[in-house]
Order: sequence, then C-alpha cells, then structure tokens
Amino acid sequence: MNPIDLNRRQMLAGSGALVVSFSLRPSVAQEQPAKLPGSLRVAPFLDSWISIDAGGNITVFTGKAELGQGLRTAVLQIAAEQLDVPFASLSLVTADTGRTANEGYTSGSHSMDDSGTAVQHAAAQMRALLLDEAGRRVGVPVENLRTESGAVIAPDGTRLGYGDLIGAGLHVQAQPTSPLKDPASYTIIGKPVPRVDIPGKLAGGAAYVQDIRLPGMKHARVVRPPSYGARMMTCDIAAIEKLPGVVKVVRDGNFLAVVADKEFQAVKAMMALSAATTWQERAGLPDQDDLANVLLKLGSQDSTILQHGTPGLAPVTLQASYSRPYQSHGSIGPSCAVAQMVDGAMTVWTHTQGVYPDRQGIAEMLRMPPAKVRLIHVEGSGCYGHNGADDAAADAALIARAMPGVPVRLQWMREQEHAWEPFGPAMLTRLKASVGAEGKITDWHFEVWSNTHSMRPGGAGSLLAAQHMENPFAVPAPKPLPLPEGGGDRNAIPIYAFPNAKVVHHFIPKMPLRVSAMRALGAYHNVFSIESFMDELASAAATDPVEFRLKHLDDPRGRDVIAKAAQAFGWQPGRKPSEDHGYGFAFARYKNLAAYCAIATEVEVDRDTGRPRLIRAVAAVDAGQVVNPDGIANQIEGAILQSMSWTLYESVTFDDTRITSIDWQTYPILRFNAVPDQIEVHIINRPGQPFLGSGETGQGPAAASIANAIAHATGKRLRNLPLTRKRIKDAIDA
Repeated sequence: MNPIDLNRRQMLAGSGALVVSFSLRPSVAQEQPAKLPGSLRVAPFLDSWISIDAGGNITVFTGKAELGQGLRTAVLQIAAEQLDVPFASLSLVTADTGRTANEGYTSGSHSMDDSGTAVQHAAAQMRALLLDEAGRRVGVPVENLRTESGAVIAPDGTRLGYGDLIGAGLHVQAQPTSPLKDPASYTIIGKPVPRVDIPGKLAGGAAYVQDIRLPGMKHARVVRPPSYGARMMTCDIAAIEKLPGVVKVVRDGNFLAVVADKEFQAVKAMMALSAATTWQERAGLPDQDDLANVLLKLGSQDSTILQHGTPGLAPVTLQASYSRPYQSHGSIGPSCAVAQMVDGAMTVWTHTQGVYPDRQGIAEMLRMPPAKVRLIHVEGSGCYGHNGADDAAADAALIARAMPGVPVRLQWMREQEHAWEPFGPAMLTRLKASVGAEGKITDWHFEVWSNTHSMRPGGAGSLLAAQHMENPFAVPAPKPLPLPEGGGDRNAIPIYAFPNAKVVHHFIPKMPLRVSAMRALGAYHNVFSIESFMDELASAAATDPVEFRLKHLDDPRGRDVIAKAAQAFGWQPGRKPSEDHGYGFAFARYKNLAAYCAIATEVEVDRDTGRPRLIRAVAAVDAGQVVNPDGIANQIEGAILQSMSWTLYESVTFDDTRITSIDWQTYPILRFNAVPDQIEVHIINRPGQPFLGSGETGQGPAAASIANAIAHATGKRLRNLPLTRKRIKDAIDA
C-alpha cells in the first residue's frame, strides 16, 4: 500500500470515523473491465469516488483538476443528485496522487464524460446498495423505500441515515449499468448552482497555489538560460551566497536557482545571479516571417486520415492556404509550486493538469520511487494546456531535495513564462474544393502540417529542470496523437457530408520551438481553416453561408445548433449590415465527438486604421445533458474571448537565437476595452444523454466567425493568423 494511503487510513481511524477501504488501481487496460462507464474503467471500486463515514459525512473524489472550468461545482451537483443529499453537505477532493484515482490529464474537454460519468454511476450504485441494506434491515421491499437528505426512509417513517447503513464499508466493484434517476426528477442537475470555487478567489488569501504559505517556508527563483541550448560557462556563486537573506544557491549542470528567506530577496538574488553567470548561445531558430515555408521544409511523416469517393475528378473551384503562428498560453499569473522533502518522501503542491503523469516525471528526475512522491493539485492561473506548471513543480522538487525538511515556494518570472513555456504549435493548412451545378461541394481536399500537440510529462525528459541537469534526461521523441481525438489533425476531418473527400496529415517531428498542448490543440486552426473556406465556397456558389452549411450537414443535432445560433442572432440571408460592419458565422463539433457549437458574430472595422472590434457574439451549444447551465455558458463565453485574443492579437516572436515576446508589450493579448458589448450563449439541453465536454468546443468556431465577419465588412479575405490591424489595413489598402 502507498504510504500516503496508509497515513490517510490511520488519520481516519484516529478521528473515530468508520474506515472505508480505499483502493486505487493503475491505468492498465488488461486489468480493468473496459465496459465500465467513464473513469470507472481505471478505478472500478465505488469508494474510489464516494466515501461515506459512520457520521454520514460524504466525500466525493475526482482525479480531474479544477482549472477555472467549474469542474468542482458540476461534479458535486452530479453526486448530490444521484445520492439524494443536499449539495452543500458534500466535500470534494480533486486531483491528488495520495487520495484520488489516476485520471491522467485534465484535458480535451474530458472532465465531464470521464470523471462526471464515473461519479454519476458510482453515486447511483452506492445509493442502490444503501437502499438494499435498508430494506434488509427493516424488512421492506426496496421499491417501497425512498431516499432523502442522506437517509433512507421507510413507509412508516423509519429513517436510516447513510452513515448508519454503511456497515463495514462499501469497497464494492462497480457494475456496467446503474439505476440512474430519471432526468425528469432532477432537482440539482440542470440548475445554475453558484460555483464553489469563486468565493475564495474573490476574497483572496488561499485560493491559488501562489497563495500557499507553510511554516518555515523559503522562497526560490530559477535562473533560466537565455535561449534554447545555451550552455553555462561561468557562474560566481560565492558572491550571491553572501547577499542578505540568501539561504542557498542550488546548481546542477545548467539548472541554477537561489533560495532566500523572503520573496523579494530571492528575486534580487536571482537578478544578481543572472548577471554573474555567462552562457554560450547558438543561433538555431527559424525565420518567423516565413513560417509557412519553414514548416514545409522541416520534413514530415504523411498519412491519409480520410479518403472516400474519387477525389480529384472535378475541376477545382477554389483553393486557399491558412496559417497559424506559435502562440503562448499567456497565463496571467506566472507558474508556481511548493515542495517539501520529509523523511525521504517528496510532496509537491502544483497547478499541473496531470498529477500522476507529473509525479512519474518528477520521480524519475529525482530517481525516487513514485510511491515516495505525492503531487497535490492546487488551482493556479488558468491556461488550459501545458504551460509552465509542470516545469515549476519539477523546479521546486529539485530545489527542495537539496534542502530536506524545508518547504520551498518556487515561482517563475513573467519573462521566464513567456520564453520557456511550451507554445501552441505553428500550423499550415491547404484546401481545395469543387462546387457543382447544384451549389453543393462535389470534391474536398484538405492538408495540414503541424508538430506534435503534446509533450506533456510522463517521463523526466519533458521537464526543463531534468533537461538542464548535469546528467540530463533526453527529450522524448515527438509523436502524433492518435485519432479519433488527434493532435494536429484534430477536427481536420470535416463533419460535413461530401461525396468525394481526402484529408492528409503531415506530421512534423522536428520542433524548432518548444511546443506542447494548448487549448483545443489542432482543432482551433483546422476549424478556422474549414469554416473560413466554407464561407469562401458559399460565396462562390452565391449561397447564404448558413444555408450552405445546412445543405452539407446531415447530423440533426448539428443542424439544431446552427439553426438556434442563426435564429438567436437574427441572421437573415442577404441582410446588409451598417457601414464598415460585417456578419460572420461558423460551426463545429469538437473532435467530431464532443459538444456542438455554432457562433454568429458582428464585427466593426475602422478602415482608416484596420482596427477590428467584435461588437457581439451569439453562440448555441449542445453539450448533452446539462449539469450546470451557468458553467457551460462560462465556458463558451471564455472560449469566445480566448479565441478572439488568439485570432486578433497573439503571436510568439523570436530572432535566430532567442524568444523575443517576453512580456505583455511584446506579446499583446485581449484587453478589457476590446471586450465585446454583447455575448449570448444559448444552450440546447439533452436530458438523459451523455455528458459532452464543452470547454474547447468554441475556440475554432469563434475564430472562423470573426474572420468571416471581417471579410464581410472589408471585402478582403485574411487567411494568416493573427488578423492584426496591420494585416487588415494592408488588405484594405491593397
């Protein structure tokens, strides 16, 4: 048994609570019943998800992390609904390698369909077992019993609390099917319950990992190399160790850090240490002004991921290329972690999106057994992807190992976050299509060039600290992510029905810049490309863009979403906007298997400056069974704003040696004065249907809808992201 799990059992026993056997199972496919729903496949025992003690206290466990997407609230709603208990009575434990199941990464809009589904079924099955036990005790058929507020109630009014019924615990293996409540009876699911994570963030104090303060804690900063591949030549450590408050300088090869009593002492010492260190750099970065050709010349592994009909027979009506630059996560708060080594065991508090994979990487880096390393998720500044969080956790752990017993808080600086985090990869797409006499697409050809979209930990080689050590760990070989989810080819296969179609994925193994997962992965650019091209084809066919999409879409739920967005926006074929305004529309089903989203936008363009302004956006979304409508609306609103920022402003810059976009001036993002006047989100609820992740469904449609609106306003089609005011002005002038 993991020592941390044993400690937990001992603490429970010492409190007088009835100890429920707690079991975590590894994610090994051959050991788990594949037919179990959601993440029950990786942790098939009910008490891995729901724990009830003798006092009736209920704790819900999820291996997913709260990233600002409202996960904690939604999971508690699901459990409260199926257990028939008050929402406020539940406690929740999120991603913690000592307490929760291994659900891998919180990514890909999987939290609800993986963890939400597991909690739903575990709670329903646990409620059924409690009913069975109550029926046995009072001698009443189960169908004559009811549950209410954490108790089973008999026809004569006898009330048996869940804590009274728990017996020796519910260490019971889950079953493939569950007695789920009728959605028509729901009183908590589907309601706009206020998010439980917001009050602490508004009040301040201890909402984020950056807020953690432990007794005797020291503050650390890392001195990063100035560029990729730079090698340390000299370093005057002795002078830095004499600075006020400095406790220790930690060096391991090219890994260099300073620890001090107070945070600003650590910052000043870091600056002095940086000035006292010399590096040998090498020029090796590509030409940022010619990224499309750079990607084509890097060499690719090509695979045809869709081919049906006889593509290429019809004459080409239209062809176009679209590009996306490298982009940053742009987390407002720099990455942070706290670590402490006690009695040979390492504990790290981190905002990683994958506590188990990051634990594996850190354990390998420290050459410690994974059972001796515990990672506890604490919220950080949102990023939705692989930013510096995992690296900060590794930095803190490496420093804490050099200072046994002392808690160490390590925070990156802004320029470190911008220069060293893994970026969203640059991408290139090429499309060509034919439109027949009936105004329908007869032939479709799509190609995408992209790096991998995940270099997340799972091994030490993905961590900067491990790469910079005296005995460094090799960066793992980049690999494409397999379909149906995909990486660079995510959403490259169109959801529309074309009689002849071919889609080719050109996977580029070589990575000139450090890249990894960024929200929506390749779907953002692929949907931008497809939906921009659909507008261009609609124009060539002299057809309204909404009608053109519906003409090619068979999926009834997709059609419903398109119709709802168009109706709510007031879309009218051929309607003329006011001067310098334009309307745009776009649609996608994320990954072709998650939530559906359609977005209509109105954009105003200042023709004198090229400045675009998103006036309003109206979205419709189908995410299956709605748990918290406010949560879904938050996700789509956030997707529109984030995508707007990517689409209009964001691009990593670099010279031949260094990343040069290292602050908010050189890497501009959406500001408050550019936020749209109006964002509406219309939700199509599907009671009883599976949960569909909604967190990443809006980014692609938002980008394409904005681009289509700009084209409508200016009469000029821009295909290279970001659609900056300079590019728009140049297009207008041309």
